[in-house]
Amino acid sequence: MSEDILSLIMTNVIQGRVDREDEGLEGGMDGQPGVTELTAEAIARGLSPVDIINSGLTAGMAVVGQKFEAKEYYIPDMLASAEAVGAAMSILEPHLGASGIKPKGKIIVATVKGDMHDIGKNIVTILLRGAGYIVKDLGNDIDSDAIVAAVREEKPEFLGLSALLTSTMMRMGEAIDALKENKLRDTVRVIVGGAPVSEEYARSIGADGYGADGFEAVRVVDALASH
Repeated sequence: MSEDILSLIMTNVIQGRVDREDEGLEGGMDGQPGVTELTAEAIARGLSPVDIINSGLTAGMAVVGQKFEAKEYYIPDMLASAEAVGAAMSILEPHLGASGIKPKGKIIVATVKGDMHDIGKNIVTILLRGAGYIVKDLGNDIDSDAIVAAVREEKPEFLGLSALLTSTMMRMGEAIDALKENKLRDTVRVIVGGAPVSEEYARSIGADGYGADGFEAVRVVDALASH
């Protein structure tokens, strides 16, 4: 029975259905329980939050990632699925703490100074939370001083920096330099991403990792966390 509800959660993540009012990406599913209703029911049945995340939410987003890479899904589709996962995580977070489950690590994410774009960052944030990390999102247009202050105060294991413009991605390097100047660079691993960013550019500014998309960002963080 538990496998049935986990399978339904996964299916509804793939369909981008937050609740019963959503039709789903393929349509015709309105009136059926969505991810939020199914997650609440799974908790009420006594299912482990970890099982819900791994076998329902993460499994669903893995399929979404495959569809995105195969160009079967586009950004609006991925956003719909990510929104469903985010809604489910809001329900699960209190239960994660109560069950004594330890997060994998803490991550601060920010879109750098001068850049107001946040779709990619928001997707990464939801995927990382679904993968078991605590994520603090500083928002958009964040200058290096604010990033340094957040790293000093929050003491995260990771820092994710995003930029969508070639004119703003240089701020990533400035943020890393500011961490060095404040003797904080060795305390945090920096992952960068965004449309104009490349692995070569990430290396050139001294970043620890590069995520071409939200799914790759999670893989990079997981790999760094294991070392």
